[in-house]
Amino acid sequence: MPQNHTYTFDRVIRLLITTISIAAFIWLVNVLCNVLLPFCLACLISYILEPLVEFNLKRLHLKWRIISIFFTLAEVTFIISGLGYLFLPSILKEIHEMGILLNNYTQQDSSLPFLPRELHEYISEFFDKNTLKKLVTGDHIESILDKGTSLIGASVEFLFHALEWFLTFIYVIFILLDYRSLMKGFGLLVPPKYRPITNRVGNDIKHSMNRYFRGQAVLALCATIFYCIGFSIVGIPLAILLGILVGILYMIPYFQYITIIPVAFVCFVSSLDGSFSFWPEFGKCLLVYVVSQSVCDYILTPKIMGKALGLNPAIILLSLSIWGTLLGLIGMIIALPLTTLLLAYYEEYVINRNDEPPCEKHKDIEAIESISGTSNIDHRQ
Repeated sequence: MPQNHTYTFDRVIRLLITTISIAAFIWLVNVLCNVLLPFCLACLISYILEPLVEFNLKRLHLKWRIISIFFTLAEVTFIISGLGYLFLPSILKEIHEMGILLNNYTQQDSSLPFLPRELHEYISEFFDKNTLKKLVTGDHIESILDKGTSLIGASVEFLFHALEWFLTFIYVIFILLDYRSLMKGFGLLVPPKYRPITNRVGNDIKHSMNRYFRGQAVLALCATIFYCIGFSIVGIPLAILLGILVGILYMIPYFQYITIIPVAFVCFVSSLDGSFSFWPEFGKCLLVYVVSQSVCDYILTPKIMGKALGLNPAIILLSLSIWGTLLGLIGMIIALPLTTLLLAYYEEYVINRNDEPPCEKHKDIEAIESISGTSNIDHRQ
């Protein structure tokens, strides 16, 4: 018997209250976004550091979890400081040399043949000697302060930003300290009759996120090493910095190719002294992209990630656009695992093929797998 969907007064009131509640929740999140940002950032950092905390707790046979937490934070701080000590001096030196090249170029009366005149005028105006001097000496900051921001206001704003970072650090410690209890507590907030499906969806999201982020992080680290080595062999300035930038953007599918623009700009600036031509140098950098991406896509990705999250390229770009519009940068990072789960649940619950003939059911499954690439997704555990 079909259910009665008559809109009674009670049902309309319930729908109205639900709509108002959702709108109020969205408004409250927008109002409190600056306050919620340190907590959300701390949750993300805690999620990333939790496996390392558990590893230190077991391998070092530590009795108290708080010791493992501080030991993990010390390890991360030591690694970041060590990398900064190794690479920061060379990066600053290359930035200084590039600034000299740009300053010399701005003294020229004519632009290069392949460079548009508008771009030449913009570079000459932005990188002239007076602008660079203001940026270095801090005159630019003083001019900003004179336009409406007092010294006291700037100091208060600085203190608030420092307090946000301090709160993030405190949040990380407390979240890691009770990480297991917090994960169980979130499940208890759900009404009992919805807990089975909620726990299942939550476990699927957790496993999918863990598999994706850990695998993608390993791939990003490998890509960083390959690009740093490749750019260093080519000999372009800022090779380490550009390699790290490629590795960071590698966490978002296809976004590593955006770095071709700064790489081309660096090659152009490096060619201003006349020691080499732009196109041969840029061609070598493109060869670095081809070799590094071939190794990552055809050798490392099948071994590390498999085809568990393989999606059609058009579906990937569409999911990046949708989730990026909804959740910004975080949405673009989590777009693939969430899209894969949504397609899997849509196939299982919405398109219910239990009543279809076996041959038709098999054809439909193959068609959806060719679009979504969900053939190896074990979402029915």
